[in-house]
Amino acid sequence: MNDRMTLAAAALLSLSLLAPAPGASAGADDGLYRDLGGKQGIRNIVATLIPMVLADARIKDSFADSDMQHVGKRLEEQLCALAGGPCTYGGEPMKESHGGLKITNAQFNALTEDLQLAMEQHGVANAAGNRLVAKLAPMQREIVTK
Repeated sequence: MNDRMTLAAAALLSLSLLAPAPGASAGADDGLYRDLGGKQGIRNIVATLIPMVLADARIKDSFADSDMQHVGKRLEEQLCALAGGPCTYGGEPMKESHGGLKITNAQFNALTEDLQLAMEQHGVANAAGNRLVAKLAPMQREIVTK
């Protein structure tokens, strides 16, 4: 396991205990949203992330039958809402949308690692990236089923 994956796994495990539930209200604090570059910054991150995911041998097969344009749109909404932006996530709950996919912890961590790389490519500070990962971490319990 490389250092980045180890860091991602450790961050997810430790931060999942501290982060609010995925459906929690974003509230008035939009600092993370601004740190990610607002809607356009999030759109850019997702536009970089999607090809990374499709090229990542660890997880690309999980997305073989997915409409990646739809996945990208929902991911933009989700990241925006979690970051405190003016967005509403319009997709299914994580448990429903991932229920039959048999996602493993390693796959979840691989996507998190790709997200971190995408944020780095867009100049998102490590602290902001870690705050976003902290907000995503509780979803691991609903997504990982294997």
